[in-house]
Parts: sequence; C-alpha cells; structure tokens
Amino acid sequence: MSSSAQPTQQSGIFDMGDELDDAGAPQVASSPGGFGTIGLSAEVQAISKTKPYYLFEISHEVAKKTGGIYTVISSKAHVTVQEWGDRYAMVGIYDPQSAAVEFEELQPTKMSLKLVEALQQKYGITVHFGRWLIDGYPRCFLLDPGSSRHNLGQWRFELQGSIANENDQEANDAILFGYQTALFLKEVVALVPSRPIIAHFHEWLGGVGLIVLKRWNVKVATVFTTHATLLGRYMAAGGMDLYESLRVGINADAEAGRRCIYNRHWLEVGAARGADIFTTVSEITGFEASRTLGREPEIVTPNGLNIQRFIAMHQFQNLHKQFKEKITDFVRGHFCGYCNFDLDNTIYMFTAGRAEYRNKGVDLMIEALAELNFLLKRDNSPITVVAFIIMPGKTNNFNVESIKAQSVRRQIQETCEQMGHLVSERVFERIMKGEIPDVTKLFTEDDMVAIKRRVQVVNQSNRCPPIVTHNVSNDAEDEVLCHLRACKLINMKDDKVKVIYHPEFLSVTSPLIPLDYKDFVRGCHIGIFPSYYEPWGYTPAECCLSGIPSVTSNLTGFANYMARRLPNSEECGIYIIDRRNHGFGEAKEQLANSLWRFCKQTRRQRIEVHYALEFSHSTPHNSHERDCCQTRHPHTQQRNKTEQLSELLDWQVMYQHYVKARSMALQKVYGATLPMPPFLRDEFSVLNKQY
Repeated sequence: MSSSAQPTQQSGIFDMGDELDDAGAPQVASSPGGFGTIGLSAEVQAISKTKPYYLFEISHEVAKKTGGIYTVISSKAHVTVQEWGDRYAMVGIYDPQSAAVEFEELQPTKMSLKLVEALQQKYGITVHFGRWLIDGYPRCFLLDPGSSRHNLGQWRFELQGSIANENDQEANDAILFGYQTALFLKEVVALVPSRPIIAHFHEWLGGVGLIVLKRWNVKVATVFTTHATLLGRYMAAGGMDLYESLRVGINADAEAGRRCIYNRHWLEVGAARGADIFTTVSEITGFEASRTLGREPEIVTPNGLNIQRFIAMHQFQNLHKQFKEKITDFVRGHFCGYCNFDLDNTIYMFTAGRAEYRNKGVDLMIEALAELNFLLKRDNSPITVVAFIIMPGKTNNFNVESIKAQSVRRQIQETCEQMGHLVSERVFERIMKGEIPDVTKLFTEDDMVAIKRRVQVVNQSNRCPPIVTHNVSNDAEDEVLCHLRACKLINMKDDKVKVIYHPEFLSVTSPLIPLDYKDFVRGCHIGIFPSYYEPWGYTPAECCLSGIPSVTSNLTGFANYMARRLPNSEECGIYIIDRRNHGFGEAKEQLANSLWRFCKQTRRQRIEVHYALEFSHSTPHNSHERDCCQTRHPHTQQRNKTEQLSELLDWQVMYQHYVKARSMALQKVYGATLPMPPFLRDEFSVLNKQY
C-alpha cells in the first residue's frame, strides 16, 4: 500500500464497530439468539483495530427477504464479519414487519450515534441501528424510506429528468433508498476523511446510491454486482431467443423502451458503468451484461452457501427417510382411492422457484414428464413418479378435494392406530394366559364395521385426483395448469407419472404438506431445474448439499461453474441439459432421457449417489463410519469427485472472489490492496487435492 494511501489510526474517532464502550473497557459478550460471539468477540475486536478500512454492503434485501439476493448476502455475512469484524456494516431499507423478526435494534454509541444524529438533523432521515439476526450477527443501518418521501419528486427529477416514471413504485423506492444511501456514505466520509471506504452495491434496486455518489464526487471505492440484468430477464420471459439475440447484437435502450422499463434499465446501466469495479455472479451473466449494460465485468463473484460440516453421515439417511415418509403420507391422502401404485417403488421429483414459467424451465419439465410417462408405460416399469411443481401463483385457498383427501387419510390412520392398540392388547392377554391367539377373533364386529365404513369412503371417489392443491384464481389461463392438461398429465390411473402443482411456498404449518422447503428437498429423490434464464441457480446447489441429485441446464451459472470443475458431473448427481446449443425439442428429449435413466437405477444405485452427495459435506463420526465409507464407496475416485461439491460451493472458497473485487476497487481509488484472509481455502488447492 502506498504511503499516501496509508490511513492514520484514529482510535475512538470513528469506531464504527464500537469495539470499546464509552468507558473504554473491552466489550466481549455473546450475541443473542444463538449467533455466537462473532459480532462482539475479542477476536473480532482485534480484527477491527488492525483493519484501516471500512466496508459497507448495500442492498434492498438486508434483513428483508424479497428474492434470491437475500440468500447471497445473508449466507455470506459470517465470512465477511470474520474478515472485517465490526468495520463492516450492512445498509438496507427499514421495513417494520421484517425488522420485527430479523433485526435487533440497539442503542448506537460513539460515532455511530453521531452518524445517526447527523442524518436525522441535516436531512430528516430516520436510521435504525442494530444487528441482523443471522449467522455472523453483522451490524446494520436500516434507513426509513418514509422519512424522505417528501423529497421523492425532487430527487427523481434531479436524477432522471424527463425519462423518470412517477408511477413506477419500484423505481421510486430505489431512488429514495439510493439518495438516502448516498447521504449516509457522504456523512461517513465527512466523519472520517482519512479512512478508505469501500461500498458494495447489489442490483439496480440498491445501486442508485452509487450513481449519486459519483455525481457528487464523494471519494468512495465502489463495487456494483448485478445478479441478473433487468432487460435479460424480461427478454427471456417474453419468449425471445435471448442468447442468440445477444450474440447477434441488440439495441438495449430500444429493447428496454419497448418493454416500458427504460427508466429502470437506465438506473442499472448507470450503476454498472459508474462503478469502480463491476461484477456479475456468473460468466453467462457477464456476457449478458456486456450486451445489455455496455460493460464487461472485471471479475465474476459466484454465489456460495454455508456448508454444515462435522455431521454424522448416518444422520443424513435418517433425515431423508423421515421427511420422505411425510411426503408419502401426503401422497397416500392425495391419491386416496387411486393409489394403485407401489409407494416403495415411487420416485419423488420436484421443481421450485419464482413464478417465471419459461425462465425456470417449467415448460420444458412438463413436456419431458409427458415423454417420461410414455417411456415408463412402454417399458411396463414398476416405477411410478410423483412430480411436484412448487411455484407461487394466484390462489384463494386450498381446494376442497385436497383438504378432504388428507382428512380421510388422517381418519383412516387414526382408526388403524386405535385398532392396532386394541389388537395388541388382545394378543397380549392371550399370550399372558398361555394361549395361542386366534387370528380370526382379533377383530370384533365393531372393528369390522369401522373398517368397512373407511373402505366405503375411499371407494366413493369417482374422479381423478386433482393436479393442483389450491383453487387457482385464473385456472383457465394459468400456464402450468394449461400445459399439464395439454400434455394429458391429469393423474389417470394408468399414468406412470403423477403430477401435483402446489402454487404456494411450502411451510411446516401447512395442513397438506407440513414441511419447510429444505426438509421437503431432503425427502425427495431428484430436483428438476432446466432453466432457460438463471444467472446462478441456488436450487440445484441446495439439492447437492442435501444429498439430492438434480437436473439443471447449461444456461445457468451453477451448471457452468460445476461443469468446468467436475470431469463427469452426472456421476456426482448433477445432470446438465444442453439448452445453449440445442432447441426446445432436443432439450426435451435430453431431459426425458436423463429422468428415464434415473428411474432405471436400482435403489442401491440411487442410495450410493445420495450417500456420495451426503458424504461430500459430512465427516465420519467414528472409525466404524470411516470403515463404512470404504465399504460403500469402493471407487475412491468417485468419492473424491463428490467431495468437491460442497467444498467448491462453500463460502470459505467462494468468498475469495469478493475479496478480489473489493481489493481492485480499493486499489483503483486509494492505491491500497486487501490481503487474502488466512481462513479462506483456495479453489485450486481444493481441486488439486481431489485430482
């Protein structure tokens, strides 16, 4: 670092992390809620005192879940705090409803209080200071947009002039948050003029502050990350051949104008071009950004996940069995009267995500399921597939058939449990008397009447089980339902592929499928995510970490990332469909054949892949489990391949890209660099270890 950029130590002038309390005594205490001591520990205090810079991360999803960026910044927080200590803070939008459960408001001390007071007194901005209740327990400044609402018209015109759209609520919120963020950082610079400051902005909704800072010539090293371009998402969803159009070349401004999003596109372009360092989450998004935003990213910052390590391997299979049984209970009820298939030979497939029918590849999945239905019937396969589509839609409640079916299933289950208890008592009494129980007398006449009544209820059903669990508001126009009906996937008795469209996110409180999403994933056999537009793709990554194989496409950042690092991804439970070089029909055949091959696997083969995926991010609990590993995985090479899955997706590896991006921005603005944190693992060393 050059001498001119060397910041002077100003202990006590602006300790954003408030490492020492007002009396000067060390502040070491455990954070509430089981988040450890990372936010206030002695180790973090030491990091904070030696770190001469400040890092602010700005996003509209700080302590407020609205999309996928929430997963990125929340899962990454613990490694960021590990690097920066309390010289790191997040800046977000104050939402009372979200803050009530995700945010712990604290009394600011020292210069944090000065900063909060300055923003209130000079600009009338209300700031809520505290910590986000996630792993890492990071400091947060949440800005109340309502306190600046009266400035919206002036700020909007000042920023965009005649191109502004006053009726665009999302853009209005982005402008309010952006100006508040710019004023926030301007005051930080005024309080500590000799301290280098890095500001990392995420997405166009959080990037307006970057544009304003540049206009005001505030000296801050800025990084802007786009997780998906607005125009790219709109073009893909509209049925356009996005990547071919980008390859040939487009007039991005004109395309944005035709879709009535030019004012938003303008903000995204301004943030991307104005940033000192521009990053995207994948190379495919980098290509997209170069065509739509007019700038190549300096570096790719892929998304990581928190990997749970040191989990006994037998626990994974137990969890799979436990959650699969809950799904099976639902299936028993849903197909009550039509359950003419062997549940032990049933494979649970699923897809899940935002309601982006084409972008998420749901259209391709439905076509492939229809083809799979034909293949399984042709082969007279003993396998039945139940495919779930978990995607939010417009509904007004659960439908009567679904609720009634689960009610019948519970009544039958309760009846059987009661009878089982009575039969057990009768057998016990006979044995205690030294008699052989007469099996013909184990059930009384009342028992048989109750059984016949339950059978009658089951046999009363004279229609196919519903393909949807809710009353869909626009049933005749819903894309998923229309496509399922067109492909004749309507749960006929002879169908080998049954479908269940659940147009609502999963919840453990649901009366139908009482499972949270992560537990549902663990109970299934394979996830299907053949996306047409997916800048990264957390869903297949989460499947891998749950020990569940998945299908994805080479138009996703995740698939390309893994394909470049795994010699044979299918052996590791990642099936990659080629949608970049093939049309819809060929991609459908690829997907159907991949699913067909999966269905032809023996139970042992599926368990081995499942076990390999689980082993990749677990640790043998004892010598017996280590011996089991060798017995169940005779092919060491396969085991090593699968071990990479968790290691390559871990933030302990992925975070290095963020360090590099911020170091590049620091070098560009202040002539200084950031050292690579010693706790990180180098990607090449992970790969070299495996091969």
